[in-house]
Amino acid sequence: MLSAISSSRVTFAGVAAFGALLLGLAACSSEVEQTRACAEDGQVLNVGFYAFFEPVSYSGSEDPDSAGFSSHLGYEATLLTALEEMEGAGLSFSREPIRHWPDIWLQSAGPDYDIVGGGITILDSRTRDADGEKLVNFTSGHITFRQSLLVRAGDEERLASYDDLTGGVRVGVLAGTTGEARLLELTGLTNSDGALAAGTRVETPRGEVVADGSASYVITAAGESSNLAGRRHIYPPSDTMPQVIYLGEELGEIELLEALDGGTIDALARGEIGNRSAAHASGGTFSVTALDDAVERGGFTLAVQDDALLSCLNEKIEYLTDSGRIGYAEWLNNSSVFIDRARTWDESK
Repeated sequence: MLSAISSSRVTFAGVAAFGALLLGLAACSSEVEQTRACAEDGQVLNVGFYAFFEPVSYSGSEDPDSAGFSSHLGYEATLLTALEEMEGAGLSFSREPIRHWPDIWLQSAGPDYDIVGGGITILDSRTRDADGEKLVNFTSGHITFRQSLLVRAGDEERLASYDDLTGGVRVGVLAGTTGEARLLELTGLTNSDGALAAGTRVETPRGEVVADGSASYVITAAGESSNLAGRRHIYPPSDTMPQVIYLGEELGEIELLEALDGGTIDALARGEIGNRSAAHASGGTFSVTALDDAVERGGFTLAVQDDALLSCLNEKIEYLTDSGRIGYAEWLNNSSVFIDRARTWDESK
């Protein structure tokens, strides 16, 4: 009898232990599912996207007053849709175009957007405000950039490299971009810290200022000295450097393309992707030259306090891009590449 009771107790203990194990596994499984979900049930994340960076991120219409302006198109639009398609990710986005580029990366720290994108190069300086306070974090890089020049066909040899940008050559840029910052550094108009060379004259809405080579006259991809805000034209201190021309903030790149076509500027300094797209669309009117050796990575920004969402997005972005092995070139060849990857994620669950 004692033996039978003892045996019964052992059996009961085994069953109880097994049951506890099953409950533990179920709890772990539930936690995994919760970890996979980036947002709460029914939560829609507000995404702000730059409206004028075709083909990476752009609006369906150039007219801000049209219905198509709110339609998000391009590489990043497809990537966001793929994130929504990933089973269990719990991601749903409401997308709103942003018309102004300067400090766009910091807007995810405000009340209007949870995530901000638009072909934004990842820089630590872009995570901080003017006082140095860190406001945002970047996701994992999902696209690779490098800078270049867009020139009129026939100028390929004359403007083949940044060393050719001398004398009266006029180069258009969009303020606050890596295209501007790299052009200024590569041509000697700024040093590596963004300080303008002494004697550089800058036309601003408040009049002309002359740089003295100090940190009081700085232009970087993250911002500029207050005395250089709204700059319209940079005149170099030497004939070995080009003039730099700005044609407005809103629709800036569109105006710059028109200026290049019309001969107002001789080259447009910006990323290779945008320049190659413009060269292709021009039907031979434009060509791409002066490919930069430096490689940049682009990502989305989120407020610093959204670390859980950031971690979850990074996991999904790394999967969709196969840890950086799938990017713009693959998307250009097959626009459904990210959607296909999202379905593979579903099948692996």
